[in-house]
Amino acid sequence: MTTNDSTAGRTGVWFVGARGSVATTAVAGCAAVTAGLHPATGMVAETPPFAESGLPALSSLVFGGHDTASCPLPKRAEALTAAGVLPHGLPNTIAAELEAADAEIRIGGPMPGDTRGDDELIAAFADDITSFVRRTGVARAVVVNVSSTEPEPAADDPRLPASSLYAAAAIKAGCGYVNFTPSTGLRTAALADAVEASGLPHAGRDGKTGQTLLRSVLAPMFVQRALDVRAWSGTNLLGGGDGAALADPAAAAAKNAGKERVLADTLGTAPEGEVHIDDVPALGEWKTAWDHIAFDGFLGSRMILQTIWQGCDSALAAPLVLDLARLVSRAHEAGLSGPLPELGFYFKDPDGGPAALAEQFDALLSFAERLKESK
Repeated sequence: MTTNDSTAGRTGVWFVGARGSVATTAVAGCAAVTAGLHPATGMVAETPPFAESGLPALSSLVFGGHDTASCPLPKRAEALTAAGVLPHGLPNTIAAELEAADAEIRIGGPMPGDTRGDDELIAAFADDITSFVRRTGVARAVVVNVSSTEPEPAADDPRLPASSLYAAAAIKAGCGYVNFTPSTGLRTAALADAVEASGLPHAGRDGKTGQTLLRSVLAPMFVQRALDVRAWSGTNLLGGGDGAALADPAAAAAKNAGKERVLADTLGTAPEGEVHIDDVPALGEWKTAWDHIAFDGFLGSRMILQTIWQGCDSALAAPLVLDLARLVSRAHEAGLSGPLPELGFYFKDPDGGPAALAEQFDALLSFAERLKESK
């Protein structure tokens, strides 16, 4: 593993959902890796192909964000340690870093009873971000949405969903933007003109951490071997905040759309079968994903492949979130604008580009070379 040098000053990372499991794990993980307490496992941007790309160093990252929760990051980190997500003793070792990040978290919204309109909320959120940039002296900031999945908004809803309010605030504050959730974010016609006029880089929707990561590897195998997939069904069992949020059928539908999209994009058609999500609070921060794939072989012989993925979503997501924040910051510094399809490697619903993981990885490596050339 290599450590990249910062090209100019410090970089702000503003999390939407800053006191959630993913953000807390990312802040804690960044501090642990920077201090040499743990290796940068799972951080693709810390591997040799990115060494000369000019990415901001992990040690240069300054964290802040919005959240509607009040539990401070040190306490949240203690809870994640008890759940087996963070190593024992780590919250005490990096207490100063957790406290510094928590001091930069502002109340998000809209909260119940808030009578402000969309424009007022966007302005308030943008002011929080620009104040953070000014106060911390960072060269630039990236807004990363890691909050709970929200339902798809109704077509006739006159209000923007919360994720789009935060995304609009990122644009208004002059920041690059990453949507690691299935929520709407920038992908609404109401923000299209502002996004295009901003000249800011932005990336994807819905991080690819587990079940869909495996699907993006297996689906091309069936295509390349000329095997006909008849049905592909899946089940997710998860607890924690994600399990509670996805117990809402509308939120689960938004999440499942990305899981199913990779199959349709790779196989050329959507096979029979659905993905089901079950909230199992006893699982805490851990999840199990099971897939059942029915396919036809030579002379119509019928076969089955089953996979089981068990893991901690926060530990899978956090290194990817840190990668994306650094990559988008570097793209901003290099003068790149608009969607970044080269970062499709990280997303269920990327901004165009190939659907297969191997091809997405090749595109990411080409992007690293492009960043090198822009130095």
